Formats: sequence, structure tokens, C-alpha cells
Amino acid sequence: MHEALPVALILLGSAVAVVVLFRRLSMPAILGYLLVGAAIGPGVLGLVAATEDKRYLAEFGVVFLMFSVGLEFSLPQLMAMRRTVFGFGGAQVALTMALAAAVALATGASWKTGLIVGGVLAMSSTAIVSKTLSERAQLHTPAGRQIMGVLLFQDLAVIPLLVLIPALALPAEALAGAIGVALLKAAVVLAVVLFVGQRLMCPLFHLVATQKSSELFVLFVLLVTLGLAWVTELAGLSLALGAFLAGMLISETEYRYQVEDYIKPFRDVLLGFFFVTIGMLLDPRAVAAHGVQVALVLVALLAVKFALILALARAAGNEKPTALRCALALAPAGEFGFVLLSLAGREGALEPATLQVVLAGALLSMLVTPVLLANTERIVLYFVESEWTQRAMALHQLAVKTMSTQGHVIVCGYGRSGQALARFLEREGVSVVALDADPERVRQAAAAGDSVVFGDAARREVLAAAALSRAMAVVVSFADTAKALTILAHVREMRPELPVIVRTWDDTDVGRLREAGAAEIVAEVVEGSLMLATQTMMLLGVPLNRVLRRLRDVRAERYHLMSGFFPGATDAEGEADATQPRLRSVMVGPSAACVGRTLESLNLEAMEVTATAVRRQGVRETNPSPGMRLRANDIVVLLGSQEALAKAEIRMLQG
Repeated sequence: MHEALPVALILLGSAVAVVVLFRRLSMPAILGYLLVGAAIGPGVLGLVAATEDKRYLAEFGVVFLMFSVGLEFSLPQLMAMRRTVFGFGGAQVALTMALAAAVALATGASWKTGLIVGGVLAMSSTAIVSKTLSERAQLHTPAGRQIMGVLLFQDLAVIPLLVLIPALALPAEALAGAIGVALLKAAVVLAVVLFVGQRLMCPLFHLVATQKSSELFVLFVLLVTLGLAWVTELAGLSLALGAFLAGMLISETEYRYQVEDYIKPFRDVLLGFFFVTIGMLLDPRAVAAHGVQVALVLVALLAVKFALILALARAAGNEKPTALRCALALAPAGEFGFVLLSLAGREGALEPATLQVVLAGALLSMLVTPVLLANTERIVLYFVESEWTQRAMALHQLAVKTMSTQGHVIVCGYGRSGQALARFLEREGVSVVALDADPERVRQAAAAGDSVVFGDAARREVLAAAALSRAMAVVVSFADTAKALTILAHVREMRPELPVIVRTWDDTDVGRLREAGAAEIVAEVVEGSLMLATQTMMLLGVPLNRVLRRLRDVRAERYHLMSGFFPGATDAEGEADATQPRLRSVMVGPSAACVGRTLESLNLEAMEVTATAVRRQGVRETNPSPGMRLRANDIVVLLGSQEALAKAEIRMLQG
């Protein structure tokens, strides 16, 4: 029997068992892979040897990880967030590395060692933090935007660090020349790939796509990714740099999202294998021998990085609660730190004992990440008294807003389905009070004149403030069974006779929702939205013939009523296909470039963007004329794809 087969079975079996366990414990799978590697590696059970062949295969996981980073790279988004990305993020990485270098010099170690360790520890976990923020609908909160900006810079900082670390492994007299040559190579490769690649990529992808073969498409994506990785390795650079460039090139084509969908299985499997091999580097005996140093690295990492990020966030003008949330999320180490550690170990840039101490400290800090994220709000409320006041004020404002409201419908969740339902009801003259926990969506929709307020509908006091006692119906428009059951329990307690209509993805939880008291249960997104509106209007007493006429009109207009939606963090998993049209409210400030210009002169149609409405002095005008001249403080509602909207907003505000 070939020796590779038992090794593969051990890796697969261990990974499956541990990842299942970690999923059940609601812990990140990355940590499971790391612990699997530590357990089966030469340092503990010795079931798998850390050979060069396995290391090279695992490096393909990094290749696909960096390819995904390049695929997500968006120049308009980067420019829109440039202050946070390059200011806050750049300062965080630079100061962390500088502090580590200073500590290394103070303790008699090499400054080069300090720089490498600082680069490793400067990273935070993009995978864990972004996933947690997305699940909690916090990506577009003030703290969420700051955190994602810093994470974006950290991801980009990996590229120069991949070039720098091999050079730092050289003797001091050859260091300057090696860094200069490496940076020159990187610049030449970058220029050639971007100059030639941009002209070749679109026609080649079009040629492959016209063959209508998913097999051929995947093969071509793999060829581009691994081919560019090979080119950069031949140039004396890393495989990961070439993969990042491949992702950047493809991100500029219309095939970006299809490529991302196809490449995900390769990325996830190989990335898991990479983290297993990183875990195999951990030697428990060496860690035990340097236990004090590991503890010091862990405490210093969490404490110093926390204090540094908190200070930088405050210096960037953030409120104390926002700064505290940023510091808690970004203080632990991240997966890109392991990528850099692996490279440093392979190039001999770190002593084995130092590598073990840093690896153990970073791994332990990542184990702390889910705990910190789970308790962020408790910590913020404990240390920031003003948060209690702000929450009380938000409830008070909601109660004041609904004080004179009666016979209304409470729409829980203002995503695509909630917005479509609100439009239906408003056409029928039915009052709507929409609740949404995504502040960015609430800001944009409210600015456009929609009746939506910030609030978590799963909280009893929020429902009470939304005048549940005077409502005619409640609609749960998001597909989250756990929250829907909580809302149903509150409604049954406060208004047991009130009809509640619930949306769900499929019929899996229909029985539970029905037992909990749901009057109607509707599934799916577009047709689900139509049925949701039908059931709601019929329960409110709207004549059936009028309901059917409305539905016929919408279908006749090809769902024009539902075209576009204000996106939010909760759309990331299920609803937010980035190719779908979205709505965005753009506030025209006094210094905006579009002040005094007509909509026609902005030439938004060339970007495939339409101005669907203009709100001026509280009055909303739908389908504005092309000759309408914009004024300061106008709010323009745009319809288009995510990237087109970003370009249109830049043109309107900056010219």
C-alpha cells in the first residue's frame, strides 16, 4: 500500500471529527484544523511526518486564500475607505511592528526578528471576525466599518511582508540589496501582469465561457491561478503573490462571482490542510519548556495590541464604544500570521524556539477571539455608561415616533422582502413601522423617506416601543427561525390575538413556527415576497380582487416594484447576490461636485445606474426628469449593481 493513502485517511478522519466537534461548540473550524495538526504531528502522536512534499501541497491552500483576497479587491471600495484603510489600518500594522522591533532590541534580540514577529502579531483573523460580524448584522455599523477597513489593510500588508521576510533572513550586509531586488522584482512582475493580463483576461474568459462547459471554466481558472503563482515563484517571489495578482485580474471581469463560486471548494479544503500543517509545526515539548515566554507573548499581544488599537481608534475620531469594539475584535492574532510564520520558518528567518513561542501565543489568542466577540456588548456596556443611555434614548425615540400611530403593521426586518412588503402596504394606504438592526440600512432607507427605525425586533421592549398594543399585524420578513420564535413568544405574551406572518427559506421549520403561533408562513425570496404581501393584505381586510390585481400589475411590470433593495450586513449569506440591482441613498452635500448639475449631465446611464427618486425638503419625487438640477441637501436614490453604485457615488460627490 502506498504510504500517502494512510496519511490522507488520518488527515481527513481527524479533520472531519474535530471540525464537527468545533461546529457543535460554535467555534471556528480554523482552530479545529490547527489542533488536529498539533495532535497528529511529530510533536505529539507522530502519526504524520511534516515532510517537504506535504508542506508544498499545503502551500496551495495559501495560494487559494490569497487568490480569494485578490478576487475581493475593489479599488472603488478601497478609495471610499482610504482614510480607515491606510490611516487607521496602516498605523496599526506599522506601530505593532515598530513596538515589536523595539522590544526585541531591548531584550537583546535582533531587530529583524522583532519586525517579523511584529508583522505576524499585527494580523487579526479576517475569517473569524468578518463571519461573526456578518452573522450579527454588524458589518455596516460604525465599528464594523472600522474593523473591516483595518482587516483590509492587514490583508494587503501580507503582500509586501511575503517579499520582505525572505530578505530579512539574509546577513545584514546583503539585506539592503536583497530588499531592493525583491521590491524591484515585485514591481516589474506587478506591472507586466497587470498591463498584459488586463488585456488578455477578458477575451480569454469570454472565449472559455462561450463554450458553456463548467469543467472547462474551472480548468481555466486553475490554470490562471497556478500559472501566475508559478511565474512569481520563478521570479524569486512567493506563490501567494502570483495568486493575489490572478485574483485582482479576474476581479475586473464580469466573471468574478462565478469564479468565486467555483473556486471555493478548492480553497476551503486546501486551506484546511494548510492549517493542519501549521498545527504540525507546534511542538508541545518546546512550548512547555518556554511556557513563561508563551504566556508573556499571549498577554502582551492581547494587552498591548488592545491598547494600541483603542488609542488609534480614538485618534481617528471614533466614539469610545466604537473604539472599544474595534480593539476587542482586532486584538487577537489571525490566520495570515500563520502564513507569515510558515514562510519565516521555511526561510530560517526565525529561531526554532522563537517560532514555537510566537506560534503558541498566536494560537492561544485565536482561541480567545470567539469569547471576546461573544462578550463584546457586555464589556462595552460595563465600561461605557453612555451606551445604556443611548439604548434608552433609542427606545424613547421609537416610542415617540409611534405615539400617534394606530392600525399599523410592524415589519420586523427591512431587507429585500421587508422593503417590497412595505411598498405594497403603502400603496394600499396601510401604515408601516419597520424595525431593522442594521444601522447602515436604516440610515439610507430613512434618508430616502421610508418608515424604518433602528431596533432589534427580537427584544420585548422594542416591540412595545413600536406600539405593538395598537398594531394590526406583525410580519417577520427575514428567514431566521430562532429570532422568529422569539418574536412570536413576545407577541403571544403581549397580544395573543394579533396575526403574525413569518418568512422562512423552506418548510423545515413550518411545524415549529405554526405551534409557536404564526398565522401564516411564507417561503423563498421574490415569490415569497409576493405571497407575504398577499397574506398580509388579506388579513388586513383588503378585498381579494384588489390583491390579485396588484399581483398581476407587479408581474406585468416584471417585478418593477421589487427591483432594487437597500443592502445590509444580513444579506451577505443568503440575499445579497452582488450582481443584483441595489438601492443606495446619496446625500448631496454643499461641496458635492453634482450641485447645480442636471441628472442628465452626470451620465449615470453609462454606468448602468438609474436615479429612481430625489428627496428634497422632505418631499420625495419618483422617476425624476433628466433635466432636474440637483441642489445641496438633496437625497438621490440610485439603482444599480454594487460596483456601479460605488462609481456613480464617486462621480456625484467628487466629480
